[in-house]
Amino acid sequence: MAGSRIKLIWDFLKVRKKWWLTPIILFALLLGLLIVLTEGSAVAPFIYTLF
Repeated sequence: MAGSRIKLIWDFLKVRKKWWLTPIILFALLLGLLIVLTEGSAVAPFIYTLF
């Protein structure tokens, strides 16, 4: 399921030539991953103060 979504996004970027969206998508994914990974740790209060 996730693989098909990634393929859809990649095909959209390739066909429509929207390469400027790539850094935005990567930043959003990394930010989401950071929030998920630090949710239950002692680092969480410090991460939330950054935003």
